[in-house]
Amino acid sequence: MLGVDDVAAQLGSIGFRCRGCGACCRRVAEDSNLVLVSPAEVRTIMAATGMAWGEVAEPYPDFIGTDNGAEYTLAWCLRRTADACIFLQDGRCSIYAHRPWICRTYPFMLVDDDLRVSECPGLGTPLSPYDARNAAADLCRRQVAEGVEEDGIRAVFHEATVPPGKRVVIDSEGVKVLDG
Repeated sequence: MLGVDDVAAQLGSIGFRCRGCGACCRRVAEDSNLVLVSPAEVRTIMAATGMAWGEVAEPYPDFIGTDNGAEYTLAWCLRRTADACIFLQDGRCSIYAHRPWICRTYPFMLVDDDLRVSECPGLGTPLSPYDARNAAADLCRRQVAEGVEEDGIRAVFHEATVPPGKRVVIDSEGVKVLDG
């Protein structure tokens, strides 16, 4: 796993400043604005907004079929309209202080020891060492949080029973049967 200083050096050499354009929140291609969220992140947004789970999150759209006619998926995503995240209002994020890790660290992501960079108009803008270190610390915290969630899903999945003919989400908290 990369350390904060290693990631900060890479971020500093790439450069980034959010331009507030909201492009990352808009659908420009199929699932281009698909924001995966953990149950803890959904609960944080619920607490901040007063919204219910189903108003905040929707199941990850790729379901896996089972022999008993059931289907499951292993993640939640922020709800979206036909063209944007539901929390993009007047070109700004309405849950900015409570936004999920994926939004907080965009356009960067750590995969093992590899820094991945998504397209973004803010790339290439000089980044101070202080800001690079803060962004790197967030990326490292995100990587740990995602690892904890993946371990939780693995543990639940190992013991999970998916009811026949039902659609469910298996997350770190358990098996959640979907309505309808």
